Amino acid sequence: MRLGMPALIEMDTVEQNAALCRELGLDFIELNANLPMYQRPDAAHFGQVAADYGVFYTIHLDDNMDVCDFNPRVAKAYTDTVKETIHTALEMQVPLLNMHLSRGAYFTLPEKKVYLIEKYRADYLSRMAAFREMCEREIGESGLVITVENTTGFTPVQQEAADVLLQSPVFHLNYDVGHNACTGGGDETLILSRMEKLRHMHLHDACPEKKQDHMTLGTGELDIPRLIDLMRDGDKSVVIEVKTEDALRRSVGWLRQKGIMA
Repeated sequence: MRLGMPALIEMDTVEQNAALCRELGLDFIELNANLPMYQRPDAAHFGQVAADYGVFYTIHLDDNMDVCDFNPRVAKAYTDTVKETIHTALEMQVPLLNMHLSRGAYFTLPEKKVYLIEKYRADYLSRMAAFREMCEREIGESGLVITVENTTGFTPVQQEAADVLLQSPVFHLNYDVGHNACTGGGDETLILSRMEKLRHMHLHDACPEKKQDHMTLGTGELDIPRLIDLMRDGDKSVVIEVKTEDALRRSVGWLRQKGIMA
């Protein structure tokens, strides 16, 4: 199990993040493609920084990415962005990309919301299969993987879409423990039933009743040691996904106090 940190918005350079990562004894930085500086990184420069500080990167794809948007031009822009990121990842020897599954547009009726991915389920799943095949072609035999993260609770059609992706050895799961806790806890059941596909974790504390997550470890209600135990076997990685340097320092301190981290 390897422990990492997110690229922090309060830091303006990758060098600042890498220095903190090394100081805290962490293994990697998850670059967030929502931030302009990480959308098209200079592979040679970022690679040199990683070598200088003895760290590596994972990449979190844009939160809003919708590769199955029903407007083909929109979907192509997102798909091309993923393709470009795959090439960058291969050049930088990044082992893992992370993605969300978008719920997309919906119609609000008097008694419920109707999501287009539900209304046009077969088309949506076909588009997801085509995306999977594109990723397989671009990644080839390199060993790069893409993890699917739970966010606002997998809907039934999103569960189907995740399983379409998981048919490929390229795709795995990312368990975001705070998102799960704050959306009723159902995603854990789905993820643990596919335990052989669990590869990545976003770890943070949470107070489910308050819908509050991304909290410093040890300040919420989650059983952090139990969750970390899920990641101890095999080639797995855990991002301590808190949002500030102070919270990251305190979270690492808590892990050391509990004997979870050396």
